[in-house]
Amino acid sequence: MFVLLTRTFPLQFGIGVALGRMKSNNKMPKARLTFKPISSSSSSSTEVPSSDQNPIPEVRVFTRKKRVKKTVDVVKENPKAENKDHNSCGLPDIEEFAYKKVDGPTLSGRSKSKCDELNVVVDITSPVGMEGKAPANWEKVLEGIREMRSSEDAPVDTMGCEKAGSVLPPKERRFAVLISSLLSSQTKDHVTHGAIQRLSQNCLLTPNAIDKADEATIKDLIYPVGFYTRKSTNMKKIAKICLMKYDGDIPSSLEELLLLPGIGPKMAHLVMNIAWNDVQGICVDTHVHRISNRLGWVSRPGTKQKTLHPEETRVALQQWLPKEEWVPINPLLVGFGQTVCTPLRPRCEICRITEFCPSAFKEAPSPSSKVKKSGVSKKL
Repeated sequence: MFVLLTRTFPLQFGIGVALGRMKSNNKMPKARLTFKPISSSSSSSTEVPSSDQNPIPEVRVFTRKKRVKKTVDVVKENPKAENKDHNSCGLPDIEEFAYKKVDGPTLSGRSKSKCDELNVVVDITSPVGMEGKAPANWEKVLEGIREMRSSEDAPVDTMGCEKAGSVLPPKERRFAVLISSLLSSQTKDHVTHGAIQRLSQNCLLTPNAIDKADEATIKDLIYPVGFYTRKSTNMKKIAKICLMKYDGDIPSSLEELLLLPGIGPKMAHLVMNIAWNDVQGICVDTHVHRISNRLGWVSRPGTKQKTLHPEETRVALQQWLPKEEWVPINPLLVGFGQTVCTPLRPRCEICRITEFCPSAFKEAPSPSSKVKKSGVSKKL
């Protein structure tokens, strides 16, 4: 394919025109560049007369040749299928243990798998709980605490949550216990007892009455319990839930109790123990948490450090404490913490178990007591 060139035009111009036409006619694909000489033919070109009689030099034109793409199929070997059942059977949570009959329903309500075929049951007469090792002399410690508790009454003995609604019918009493447990959080027993008494005097210890009552009225009646504003709101919500889902009664399972606003593990276990007589765990409040750590009965998993919160203490206690002690351990240690092993200045001088207590006489007195003692010594 050539272009007729006149005598007056240079050779470079003709080549440029030829290349321009080729570019405009064909869209060149991306490919490898090759050199291809083009020879003139009689049918496609005509000789141009020249005074010098020199023939037109051979013209080289760039053409493109499509590259054949070679694809390499890489076949990935499928890794060997791992044993799916290897990790599917993990250890059950502390609240998934069945303490009733083996063929009874479990607490979690999950679908049964191969792991569920192995029923984990803790015998009530077993001297040790799930897997923990019982601390030394724990039976002597409990016996000593019982002796001290028998000689002196504590507020929990007369004003605990189990005393709420004791004269009411079973259904109404269960709701009163639930409300009392809600109010007891971050509140002393005598304050909670007073709030329950005022609610009872104003006929506000049933779901219907609380649902219809004004929140401001409830707030005034339960004051000065801790977080009384938030608790009055939660009381209204709990009353409505009990009316709509449980026909005025309270939930009968630990999982459903924990779904109620303001109800934590300590309250849920307490309600299950008192309202339904169903022991599913230890009720651990601030007193049980503090005393268990002082006695060295509990520690964080894999360490010798103290537990950080009551729920961690509950799990640690249930690993070795016999189940027959799960219910009485709460009022026993709560009363002991209210009278002898107090939070700020424990009365170690009158305690009968100091020989077994690693924390005896180790907590420094408060700064105010130091000032008082120094003032007395100066007068002497």
